[in-house]
Order: sequence, then C-alpha cells, then structure tokens
Amino acid sequence: MSQQRNTSGDGDKRRVHGLATRAIHAGYPPDPLTGAVNPAINTSSTFAQDGVGILRGGFDYSRSGNPTRAALEAALAAVEQGRFCRAFSSGMAATDCALRALLRPGDHVVIPDDAYGGTFRLIDKVFTEWGVDYTPVALADLDAVRDAITPRTRLIWVETPTNPLLSIADIGAIADIARPRSVKVLVDNTFASPAVQQPLALGADVVLHSTTKYIGGHSDVVGGALVTDDEELDAAFGFLQNGAGAVPARSTYT
Repeated sequence: MSQQRNTSGDGDKRRVHGLATRAIHAGYPPDPLTGAVNPAINTSSTFAQDGVGILRGGFDYSRSGNPTRAALEAALAAVEQGRFCRAFSSGMAATDCALRALLRPGDHVVIPDDAYGGTFRLIDKVFTEWGVDYTPVALADLDAVRDAITPRTRLIWVETPTNPLLSIADIGAIADIARPRSVKVLVDNTFASPAVQQPLALGADVVLHSTTKYIGGHSDVVGGALVTDDEELDAAFGFLQNGAGAVPARSTYT
C-alpha cells in the first residue's frame, strides 16, 4: 500500500501567495489532460498499476490515498502555511490519531480546563486507561502552564478559541515554554480557522481541524485534518490514517 504525503508545494513557494489565492487555488492546478480547474470526485477504490509496485501518480488503494483527498490535503496545508496534511473522517478521528501518534503509556499531556468535550472524554475515558495522564489548566495563565509540565509531559494541547467558551491562549508564548522542554504543542485551530491564525507560524508543531465547522462552512460535511511541518510526525499520522481509514472522496470534495 502506498503512503501518500500531501504537501502544499516545494520549499518556500507555498508562502508566495496570499491567503485568498491559496484558499481558492492551492491543491488543484488545472488538470493536464482536460484543463478542468476543479478536481474530480474520484470514487475508485483501486488504481491500476503498470507493474508490481509501479504506481500511476502514487495511488493504489483509496484507503491509502485518493486524488480528491490529496487535493484537499494540499489545500489545507497551504492555507495553514504547513508542509504536510492528513485528512480524516471527523475532527475526533484526527484527534485520536494525533494522541496515538504523540503519546505512549506513562506520558503526560497538558490540556485546556475548558477543552472541547469530545477531546476531554477521549483523553479522560480512553487514554487514561492506556496509562496516559493529563492536567487541565487555564492556558491563558502561563505560570499555570509551566507548573503543569512534568518530566513525563510530552504534549501541550491548545484550543484557541476554545469550543464553546471561546477562551484564548497565547500560542507563541506556550510554544516558547514547551520548546526547551522538548514538549510538542498541538493547536486545535477549528474555531479561528487559518483565515485568522496560522499556529505553525507561531511555533506550534501540529494544527488540528474539525473541518466540519468553519472550513466546511455549510453544515453538510463531517471531517478533520492534521497539518504539520514535521516530516516524521506526518509519517506517523499517515500510518495511522491508513490503518483507520480516511475521509471518502465525496465528503472530501464537499
């Protein structure tokens, strides 16, 4: 099975265009055969190979990679000014993937004291059973963030604004606290969207979205995404995405 890595472009070319241009055009250049300016909805489950392991365009099976999903992933990476993106069937699927990729039994995570209910329940009811501990703090209180970090802390989970109370955290300041301690920072950017903030540019390691909300925009699709500049993290996300399944092509297009 192939492991697709969907990027926003080569090198710093991704930073040349403004947000409006990236939001409209990133991820789907005109089709070289037809000139179509919008991506096709590719519903094929399987892709022909020119020989064993010789793939056309890097696709072999839609759970592993799909041209329509690849266009969405490239577009989301571009608007977040990131290198890599993985799309999921829901925001909680992306959340579960991130937690499994970043944490191991015995690890500790700092979370907002008003974290999204789905995120809190997943950590509190599932990951604690697997030996992961957590500390909820008011992330606007940077001293509280520092005090919550232990030698076992591997991740600070940031939501800003939070859902639904709209609490705000200083992403750059939290990243400055985390970096010397080798702690990763993930930012749930669902409520702000990349139109308002790009957490990777502020020092975050991972950006998470429930694309169901502002990115989808019309209450007609359920989806999620993880964006990062870290190639190793992206590979870990891709492995789990491939094992668990990703967002189907029709929902990707919506």
